[in-house]
Amino acid sequence: MPVFQVYILWSETFQKSYVGFTSNLDQRLLSHNHLATKGWTIRFRPWQLVVSFPCVDKKEAMCLEKFYKTGTGRSQLKSLLREKGFLDSSNP
Repeated sequence: MPVFQVYILWSETFQKSYVGFTSNLDQRLLSHNHLATKGWTIRFRPWQLVVSFPCVDKKEAMCLEKFYKTGTGRSQLKSLLREKGFLDSSNP
C-alpha cells in the first residue's frame, strides 16, 4: 500500500510556494524540477522541498492539501515558510 505525503515546495527565484500530494515524493520532485513539460510549476523552477507530511491514506493527503489552499491554510503556510527561513517577516 503506497504511503501518501503532502509536500510544500519553494521557488527562491520567484518567491512562490506550491502544495501537492504524492505517493512517490522523489519522483514528484524530479517531475517538478526536470521532467514535466506543462503545468504551473514548470514556470517557477527550480523548486526545493520545504517540508513533507506523511498521511494515513490518499483521502487524508487530499484533505490536507486542500486545507493548505484555503485562507487559513495559506496563513499557516506563510508562518511555516517564515519559521523555516524561506520568507522574512517583512513579507506579508
